[in-house]
Order: sequence, then structure tokens, then C-alpha cells
Amino acid sequence: MNCRGCGAGLTRSFVDLGAAPPSNAFLDTAALARPEAWYPLALLVCDKCRLVQTLDVASSEQIFSSDYVYFSSYSRSWLAHAERFVAQAVERLRLGPDSLVVELAANDGYLLQYVAARGIPCIGVEPTASTARAARERGIAVVEQFFGRALGEEMGNARTADLVVANNVFAHVPDPVDFAAGIAALLAPGGLASIEFPHVLELVRGGQFDTIYQEHFSYFSLHSAEALLRRAGLRVCDVEQLATHGGSLRLWACRADSVHAEAPAVAALRAVERDAGMLEDRFYAGFQAVAEKVKDEFLSFLLASKREGATVAGYGAAAKGNTLLNFAGVRADLLRCVADASPHKQGRWLPGSRIPVVAEAHLRALRPDYVVVLPWNLFAEISVQLGYIRDWGGCFVTAVPRLEVR
Repeated sequence: MNCRGCGAGLTRSFVDLGAAPPSNAFLDTAALARPEAWYPLALLVCDKCRLVQTLDVASSEQIFSSDYVYFSSYSRSWLAHAERFVAQAVERLRLGPDSLVVELAANDGYLLQYVAARGIPCIGVEPTASTARAARERGIAVVEQFFGRALGEEMGNARTADLVVANNVFAHVPDPVDFAAGIAALLAPGGLASIEFPHVLELVRGGQFDTIYQEHFSYFSLHSAEALLRRAGLRVCDVEQLATHGGSLRLWACRADSVHAEAPAVAALRAVERDAGMLEDRFYAGFQAVAEKVKDEFLSFLLASKREGATVAGYGAAAKGNTLLNFAGVRADLLRCVADASPHKQGRWLPGSRIPVVAEAHLRALRPDYVVVLPWNLFAEISVQLGYIRDWGGCFVTAVPRLEVR
């Protein structure tokens, strides 16, 4: 295959995690009787633009089904992140009742609810029927389509946007150049786009291989993102480094012909990436061994716990958890169940491992010796929420970037 960002041929392997089903393809009772579709889960890195990307094996339509079960509003910390972002963006762009905000991958309206509450017109673009329905129930107008150049031109011809929000969706599109071109067509001349994504620098530094799954087609650095955005008629005018998802970037992008000046933070981060070796082959070597070490340590812990007669459960039926469980070959004999706050996941089974997803109340009844926090990036929130497990001597466990029993 050729690079999604620049079109160059791809030959360099980054990591190979075997095969797995789509990480949000949770199973209902009927699905348990049917075979699942598993796809290769391997990443390549482009020698030219340094974009890290999955093998081209599954389409968006296969991954983002109408029964999509990831709803953003079930994390309090994520809602707080969205509310802070809206406050910052409103002040930065001086948004008001005459402005227009468009969010791409609006999910269940978790972010646009804060825009609407300020009386600012907004539209969500969301292709999954289940989450689009939830957004509409919040009073958010939703275009239920996949976004790209054609839809961006259609919407921009009707009215351009002062702010386009594309937070944690850029990695989810199989043709990011077409997606970015849609943003360029939708943006007003003086408008800005906010594009958030996990930083591949932190992915490598933190051994975060579990953030790799079929929904993520690409893994960006500032370097690779800038090259791609330039091809689509956009340029980066500012960048922020965020703690979310184990370390993310928020790019502020404008049309190539915009008057927005480039902030000093952009050149500073270019230098950080260069000094880290991200423009060289050596940075991307050795990640396979890192992933396998994490997997081996986690599996050894679960096997030892089983031999000792300890009960181990999980919390957070997150996509990253499914990557870890399927790469390690974990099943319900090693991890009894996974509790989750979302009723859309409860009563189902994890894809691949087929571990049951239960309500949090089940943990109180089960009284496990260990609770594995699969979304380790939310450990601070979850450890407070589940603090009662210490009442019976229970401990928390995280596997990434190394095994920790806390």
C-alpha cells in the first residue's frame, strides 16, 4: 500500500499485534453464536513523511457500524476536558450568536452541548446512527454522514464555519487528506480548526501499543500532520501539548491563505520532534519488543493470580483494553468480567476475548482481589470512583506502560 499522507510506498514495519476484531464491535447474545471478523493489526511507517499507519484492510463502514457503542459522555473527566476547550475556543475566536461551530465526529453531543448552552449556532457531523440519535436528543443538529471534501464543500457553500472541531477523529479516517480538504472547504477565511490526536512521540515513549486498533488508521506527529495538512490547503498556526490519552497534540489550523500568524509553539515543537529523532528510522525501531514485554508481564500476572486462587476483574470496556486483551490472548478464565459505566456496553461481551461486560454494581458483589483498569489514561478518575475496593483489601492494576499493582 501507499502512504495515506503523501502517497509514497510503504515497506518499514513499526509493530505487528497479530489480528483482532474491531475494538468497539461488542457482541450481543445472538452474536456469540456467530464467528467474528478478525483483521490484521499491524502498523507501517512512511520513510518520507513519517506517518505511522495501519495496513489497509478494513473500511470505515465495516468498523463504524450503526450499532456503535462508544458514547463520549460516560467519562466525567472527558466532559470536563470538552467544557474547558469550548470556553477557551469561545474566548480565542470571540464566538457569539452570529458565529458557526461545526464538530466532526460529534458523537453523542458531549462537546457541542457546551457550545449550544452559550447560544452559539452549531452543527455536528456524525456517521454512527446510535450516537447521532443521542446528540439529537440533546437538541444538536446532526448531519449523519462520513465527512470529507465533498461534504465539506457542500456545507461550506451553504455557510462557512468560524470554528471546525476535529478532536480525536483525525486518526479515525482512512483518507486524511480528503478529510482535511473538507475542513479547508468548510472553514471561513479567518476561521480556525482544532485538531486533537494522540502524539506518536508519547505513544513510543510510553509503550502505548494498546492505543493501536482498527478504528485508528493513522498515528500523527506534528511533522507528519503538517505535511498532510499542507497538501489539503491548510497550515498549522499554533499547537498545544495536552495530557489527554497519555499525551496528545491540539493543532490550531487555518486556511493556507489566512492571515493568522504562526505561534512560536509550532517551531518549538518541531525542534522537540527533531531532537527526539522522529525524522530518523531509529526512532521507530524496537517498538515490537516493547509491546511484547508489556504483554508478557500482564499475562504472567494473570496466570500467577489464577494459580493463587485470586479473583481478577477489569474496569473500563475501552478499545485500548480490547487491544491488550486480544494481543495477550486473555479470556474470561483469567479476567472474570469488565465493568463499565456505559449502559450501551453492559450486558454485552468484549470483541475477541468474549469477556462479559457488567455494571459497576457487579464489582461490589464479586469483591475481586484485583481490578485491572484498562483505560489507564483515566486511572486517577477511576481509582477514586472505585475506591471502595480497598475496603476488602482489593488492589488496582495497570498494565501499560509497565505492570503496576497499586
